[in-house]
Amino acid sequence: MAHFQQRKGYEGVAVAVPVTVPYERYSTRGAHWFIGRALHALLEQSGLPKNAIDGLTISSFSLAPDTAVGVTQHLGLSPRWLDHIPTGGASGVMALRRASRAIQAGDADIVACIAADTNHVDSFRQTLGAFSHFARDATYPYGAGGPNSMFAFITAHYMRTCGAAREDFGRIAVDQRSNALRNPNALFKKPLTLDEYMGAKAISAPIHLFDCVMPCAGAEAFLVMSETRARDMGLPHVLLHGAIERHNAYAEDPVMLRGGWRMDRDELYAMAGVQPADIDFVQTYDDYPVIVMMQFEDLGFCDKGEGPAFVRAHRMTHDGDFPNNTSGGQLSAGQAGAAGGFLGMTEAIRQLTGAAGERAVANAKLGLVGGFGMVTYDRCLCTGAVILGSST
Repeated sequence: MAHFQQRKGYEGVAVAVPVTVPYERYSTRGAHWFIGRALHALLEQSGLPKNAIDGLTISSFSLAPDTAVGVTQHLGLSPRWLDHIPTGGASGVMALRRASRAIQAGDADIVACIAADTNHVDSFRQTLGAFSHFARDATYPYGAGGPNSMFAFITAHYMRTCGAAREDFGRIAVDQRSNALRNPNALFKKPLTLDEYMGAKAISAPIHLFDCVMPCAGAEAFLVMSETRARDMGLPHVLLHGAIERHNAYAEDPVMLRGGWRMDRDELYAMAGVQPADIDFVQTYDDYPVIVMMQFEDLGFCDKGEGPAFVRAHRMTHDGDFPNNTSGGQLSAGQAGAAGGFLGMTEAIRQLTGAAGERAVANAKLGLVGGFGMVTYDRCLCTGAVILGSST
């Protein structure tokens, strides 16, 4: 059992109005356009005037050289609380965590949390080149660029250490594709079988085609406010029961095998007053299946090294005994850059407010969302997780 100083909880914080700006495989529009569409949808669906938004968080890879402050001028906002969160796949969890503290402190009344990116040939090339000096310097001399070779390294190390086979990762990808078929926003529309997964072409062994996300353009967003405000406005909302984040965890491990979730999970569950067995669904960050499996272990659903056996023993579809990534996740819905770090959050809000449609998890009351971002060759530096609960 980890020892931690009990921190202030997140009582009284509500999360509402999940927004997805429909994904496009390629777009010539910039990140600003997708952020603007997300803000418009937040206002339209909440009924709020724009000047009611007095807090803002922004996450984006392709917004540069602008940051969150540039967005305020571009969109005509004047917030009294502002944050730019450059943590990629961990940004949704961290945006919620920071916005919640702003609400509790009275530094903002309503915070819009938005992540968006564009995707076209040149923007993708620039993102890979500017993502991390460490990653660039470690891979470019060998003619490799981008995350596939890095995660091949991490995946191969996990397979050697924990005995995972490609079929085990395939079970994750296949079940997520099944979920995606019930998500009208998902880019992948065809079923995926385990045989098709196994027969797919190698990209960077042991990574094959269906281990990789599809880059796309789009946005995800949500609002954070007090529970009282959400109730008074009549907005369907969820409650935040616990949140953790950690950076550069287990730096002594030669290659990533454990994530920072493991350091802080006891605090997460204690803050929420629940155990892993109480969680009705999980939304894991899924840039590659190996990271999903690590989250199952490090968030306490099974022990380290038991991930392969765990996925063999469970159905991870929305109607299975362990629902995971009920939107299809990034592996089957698409990865809209930094918005991929928000996808699990908006999906969890929909699940807990009865807005998930055909992919609804029956009687869901508690959901866990994992965040993971910023790979620097042999590991990712940012991890986080939140537990959300139904308000009814």
